[in-house]
Amino acid sequence: MQLFVDFLPILSFFIAFKFSDVFVATGVMLGVLVLVVAYQWIRFRKVGPMLLVSAGIGLVFGGLTLWLHDQTFVQWKPTAVYWLLAAGLLGGGLFSDKPVVQRLLDSTLPLSPDAWRTLNTIWAVGFILIGAINLYVVYNFDLETWVDFKVYGLTGLTLLFGLAQSFWLVRKLPPEEIEKATVDSKGENK
Repeated sequence: MQLFVDFLPILSFFIAFKFSDVFVATGVMLGVLVLVVAYQWIRFRKVGPMLLVSAGIGLVFGGLTLWLHDQTFVQWKPTAVYWLLAAGLLGGGLFSDKPVVQRLLDSTLPLSPDAWRTLNTIWAVGFILIGAINLYVVYNFDLETWVDFKVYGLTGLTLLFGLAQSFWLVRKLPPEEIEKATVDSKGENK
C-alpha cells in the first residue's frame, strides 16, 4: 500500500498528461503531492525524508512550471531530486564518521566500513547518472516520450539499479550471514 501511495504523484501526472497537457498534469501532480504528504502526516505523525525532498522539489519546480508556463521546470524535477539525493549521500559523510547509507541500513546489513563507503558512493554515482539520463531524454526527445520515460524509464532504471546493488551486497556479506539467511528462508532453525 505504501508503495502505491508513494507512486501516486507520478501516476496522477501520467494519467492527467494523457488526457490533457503538461500544465494540467503538473497541477494535478502538485495537488496529489500535497494530499500524499498530508496523508503521511495524519496517518503516521511524520513524513519520510524522501517524500519531503520529492514534495519540496516538486512544489518548487512544478510551481515554476505553472507560474512561468514553461514545461522545462517539471522536466528538470526528477534530475533535481536524484542529484540532491546524490549530494546528500556524498556530503553526508562530512558530518559523520558513517556514510549515509550505513546510517539508514546499519541494523539490517553487517558490512565492513569499506563496503559501506563503496555502497554509498555507488548509490551517489547511480543517482547522478540517472539524473543525467533524464536530462538527455528531456533535450533529445519530445514531451510525450519524456513523460513515458519519466514513468517507465526512471522507475525501471531505479529498480534495476537497486537490484544490481542487491547482487553486489550478497558478495560483500560475511559467509555466516548468507548461511543464516538461507537457513531462515527455508524455515529451519527459527
